Amino acid sequence: MIGVSDETSPVGRVLGTADATPLQFWTAVSEGSYLQLDDVVVTKRDLPDREPVTIAGVVTQVRARHEGAQFDSDVFAIAEGTLPAVVQEAAEITTTRVDPELYVPPSPGAIVHRASGEARDAALHFDRMERRIPMGTGRDGVPVFLNADFLDGTRGAHVSISGISGVATKTSFATFLLYSVFRSGALGADGTNARALIFNVKGEDLLFLDHPNTKLDEATRANYKLLELPATPFSDVRVYAPPRAGDSSGAPDVSSRLTGVDTFYWTLEEFCGLRLLPYVFADADDERQQYTMVVHSVTAHLNRHAVPAEGGISIDGRRIGSYGDLVDHIVEQLTDDETRSTWAGSAVNMGTVNAFARRLIGSKRDLARLIRGDLAQRRPHAIKTAESAQVTVVDLHNLPDRAQRFVVGVTLKTEFEEKEKAGTGRPLLFVVLDELNKYAPREGTSPIKEVLLDIAERGRSLGVILIGAQQTASEVERRIVTNSAIRVVGRLDPAEAARPEYGFLPPAMRQRALLARPGTMFVNQPDIPVPLCVEFPFPAWATRKSESGPPPAETMKSIVQGADPFAVVGSRGGSSDDDIPF
Repeated sequence: MIGVSDETSPVGRVLGTADATPLQFWTAVSEGSYLQLDDVVVTKRDLPDREPVTIAGVVTQVRARHEGAQFDSDVFAIAEGTLPAVVQEAAEITTTRVDPELYVPPSPGAIVHRASGEARDAALHFDRMERRIPMGTGRDGVPVFLNADFLDGTRGAHVSISGISGVATKTSFATFLLYSVFRSGALGADGTNARALIFNVKGEDLLFLDHPNTKLDEATRANYKLLELPATPFSDVRVYAPPRAGDSSGAPDVSSRLTGVDTFYWTLEEFCGLRLLPYVFADADDERQQYTMVVHSVTAHLNRHAVPAEGGISIDGRRIGSYGDLVDHIVEQLTDDETRSTWAGSAVNMGTVNAFARRLIGSKRDLARLIRGDLAQRRPHAIKTAESAQVTVVDLHNLPDRAQRFVVGVTLKTEFEEKEKAGTGRPLLFVVLDELNKYAPREGTSPIKEVLLDIAERGRSLGVILIGAQQTASEVERRIVTNSAIRVVGRLDPAEAARPEYGFLPPAMRQRALLARPGTMFVNQPDIPVPLCVEFPFPAWATRKSESGPPPAETMKSIVQGADPFAVVGSRGGSSDDDIPF
């Protein structure tokens, strides 16, 4: 039974001049009291021969008016005291819980109380959550929780976060949610053993998750304490970055963080053996073109005939040492009448081959530093979360668009295949991907989109949880959004807010989303009929170099340096791994 708190000071009574229904009613606010949006209230309805029914709900609209005024101009006379009138406030209540579940309307005139303590928890179904993940505080300054069952795959999975870039703080909320999962203890051993794969696509803001934030004040520390979370950075982070363009040593292409960063790349042997060529053609429009037949034919040919050769590969007796050489060789074979059918099949015309060749040649500039034949294969260079830290950050911000798509597609493919081979949903893997509308657009198809759809539809059973962020949910593949049990909205563009994808937001909340300040999110989860307004605290970890404190000692060395203490990683002088670092 939901308890009615604060019996001696009711906040109002159920309005008698507006229809009261079991799912929505209006409350007249008592003089000297107030109700604001998102407040939680509770009232009772006595029934003959049955136990009383308690109706709890959330304030979804508030209005005030002059009672006694007939014309708009009466407001001036009332303000001057020459016309009597009464100011009356009323609040719209959307029902969140009825206990017991007997759906009757509240009686007009029934006392309405502000819910607090156990009554608030019951009204918002927090008392039914066996595992509660703190995700911030409500407008009343009291913690708000997420049901872990709808995050870890028990009853649902995946999170969709939408909002204007730079204002909605989508990535900040995603990282705070991860931090809460890891540090709250709500998931028990699953939370401790869970891994996170974060793709950093904007600036170098996510490269300092393991550094304390020097701008953390006492008020923010108190917010973390209220949520029963430590105000500390992520404890186990590994950062990967692409090789610097034109650098033969393979040093990571980062400028603000030079310690604890590893270079990722793929060797030519891996590119051919793992059938990665389709991810070079990762635009959604590519699959509509006829040359996709050539893509798959060439991929199969490379897989069958490429053999390792002194750091590079050998095809048809010719040694190839770079991605550029590989592209030139493929184009040469496709334009030769004698070898074209061997590589592309006999049913492909020259126009289709030329279309493929143009796209492939255009990829040389973007992918040359990622697909290498001049770096040692024995050197750690693969992104594997199982062999990395609890949080793996893959930096993409210095890469062109095509290269970003390639890295995201290949990395997700590899991780998902590893989970499939393991055949178990544990440990959990959380994938944080911003700009989801770029990788899984509503129209068209691509290898990356297929991987993301696989994660959205089958990832729950394999323990792969997608936390996708985008400016416009209306431009993301419907099946990915639909499979997201948790939907989060920050500041929205007015045109976007009117789209049907945000139909779960009440009208007043849609308007508020146009004004939401950074750090305020509206969270919808299956347990609660009404989205909750959540304010999450300022990050305890550095979000940029300027606010970064000293790094923990364990992050000073990269994986490469851990394996080889003489490795020069991050050197701007272009030293190779074999050079003595003195």
